[in-house]
Amino acid sequence: MKKITFFLIAILFLTACELDNTPTGQVEGFLNKYQIFDDDIKNDLKDALNKDESLTDEMKNEYYEFMKKHYRDLTYEIKDETVDGKSATVTTEITVRDYSSVVTNAAAYRLDNPEDFQNENGEYDASLFTKYRLDKLKEVKDTVTYTIEFNLTEKNGEWTLEQLDKEDLNKINGLYVS
Repeated sequence: MKKITFFLIAILFLTACELDNTPTGQVEGFLNKYQIFDDDIKNDLKDALNKDESLTDEMKNEYYEFMKKHYRDLTYEIKDETVDGKSATVTTEITVRDYSSVVTNAAAYRLDNPEDFQNENGEYDASLFTKYRLDKLKEVKDTVTYTIEFNLTEKNGEWTLEQLDKEDLNKINGLYVS
């Protein structure tokens, strides 16, 4: 009985591994990393936040927390998979919070109201604007659905995702402006 159980578990494991090694499986794995907020996504987000000198430590924590929620709330639906030899395209619809209008409107507000973002010496203070934009971003409830065409290549029996362009990354982050 133990041999049969072991054999069945081995078959299930091998089948699961094989299913993940499809273009669709690779895209699902990639997007699931965002949904579970895995270590790669956490580290990428932390690196991006640490590069922004206008953020205080408190603001970095706030951005981190609301982006964590953003990624966990991301939903997707695989629409199509096309394989042509060692190349594949997986068409996917993702739904995320729509931050693009907030970013655009905040930038316009800053230009129209520069005095709101000046320090006591009358100089522009980037952290004041960043705090304003952050507060507005945290209020966003509206979602938007985007289509992303994931391109993959097969090398040595492994399907790998090609690097996403900035436009597609902005879609995942809810910042795409059409």
